Amino acid sequence: MSEPGVAVVIEDDEDVRNLVDAILKEAGFVVHSAATGREGVEVVRDHHASVVTLDVGLPDMDGHEVLRRIRQFSDAYVVMLTARRDEPDTLTAFLTGADDYVKKPFLPVN
Repeated sequence: MSEPGVAVVIEDDEDVRNLVDAILKEAGFVVHSAATGREGVEVVRDHHASVVTLDVGLPDMDGHEVLRRIRQFSDAYVVMLTARRDEPDTLTAFLTGADDYVKKPFLPVN
């Protein structure tokens, strides 16, 4: 049996962070979290994440910049989570290296 992957949740909203954390743990991941972009980059680097969920609207830097920094050293699967509905934000996320883009609010699927 293979070991679980490592996931990092980068989200400033504590409720959303806890929800995504619980979903990923239920799926078998070892989960680490960060509430800011700078902290998130370091957590991804330190724990060699295979999956990252990344809020676009973080308090210290834009999620797109966080993704640019992560892409300098990681090929983790990155899912952008955002309340933004604009098409340019979606396009920017994919051009920056996002693998998926999920708009909030979202419902976890069993």
